[in-house]
Amino acid sequence: MRLIPTEEQRDLAAAVRAFLADHAPMAEVRRVAESDAAYDARLWERLSGELGLAGLIVPEEYGGSGAGHADLAAALEELGAALTPSPLLATVLATGALLASGDGAAAKDLLPGIASGATVATFTAPAPGDPCARLRGGALHGTAPRVLNGADAGLVVVAAATGEGDAPLGLFAVEGDAAGLTRTPLDVLDLTRPQARLDFDGVPARRIGPEDAGEAVARALDLAAVALAAEQLGGMRRCLDAIVEYAKLRVQFGRYVGSFQGVKHRLADMHCVLEQAEAVARHAAWAADEAPGELPVAAAFAQSYLGRAYFRVARDHLLLHGGIGFTWEHDAHLYYKRAKGDELLLGAPRHHRARLAERLGLLA
Repeated sequence: MRLIPTEEQRDLAAAVRAFLADHAPMAEVRRVAESDAAYDARLWERLSGELGLAGLIVPEEYGGSGAGHADLAAALEELGAALTPSPLLATVLATGALLASGDGAAAKDLLPGIASGATVATFTAPAPGDPCARLRGGALHGTAPRVLNGADAGLVVVAAATGEGDAPLGLFAVEGDAAGLTRTPLDVLDLTRPQARLDFDGVPARRIGPEDAGEAVARALDLAAVALAAEQLGGMRRCLDAIVEYAKLRVQFGRYVGSFQGVKHRLADMHCVLEQAEAVARHAAWAADEAPGELPVAAAFAQSYLGRAYFRVARDHLLLHGGIGFTWEHDAHLYYKRAKGDELLLGAPRHHRARLAERLGLLA
């Protein structure tokens, strides 16, 4: 097991960090988040073209780099730290679903566009308590209530029931402009994470993979948990770095606030949470590449821990800034909202804990 990034992964992270500092500073993040655009198309073009992020885990035969999920995690950490509004996470989720399906023909047709950044893709699967799209009469019907970048994706990979009742799940590719597809942007807490409701009313769809794609959907969701954990880890680290720097500079009652014992204890607690989160997230990325048998437990553990951990660190980051942390002008609320949104993005924490318990054999 390797939890320490390789030299190549550190170099990739440094390149992404420098690029985002130059081209996507927080002022630009705010501009895009407060605009009608879901992301900056020019920035996405450069992230995909110059840095090759959209094609990192796409095999070379389909126009990608053929890198591993640990390499992808190194890049996603930096995007999470910078809160970059981009469709990379959504596209990565769709890529994982396509690869998990094992459908070579679909991969050959769809992955080159994704790898180049020309196709923005997303993935949706039913979560407990959510409505589920269903296949009836060769077309999709139903609703996907919350889809990341759902309003602007050119390709939607849909996990849908293949019949009525407890029919098995299948994977389907839907064009963004398909007839019968209605996309409604949602008002969400985190303005850097656009989501949409997708309504399917007889939408034509291409089946991907086997008729019963349950295993492929499960792996796709596990890979989604790994990717999100990497972004969460990056956000946590940025929050801790920012508040430590603030504690060194802010003077209260004639002393730097970092010298107060209560502040020291809170910062130490945040550091411990971050260290544990790093081990959990790195283990999940390693399992995705090297130990597929361990991935289901590692992925469930990642979201069981990272969601709550990121929110805790983001909350303390906001509180320790004092009154200024609660203002719109300060960046603390952006990380707070991202952390809360991420905690629920792939399902509520209790859902991930239940999955973890089931996979560990703790449930009868």
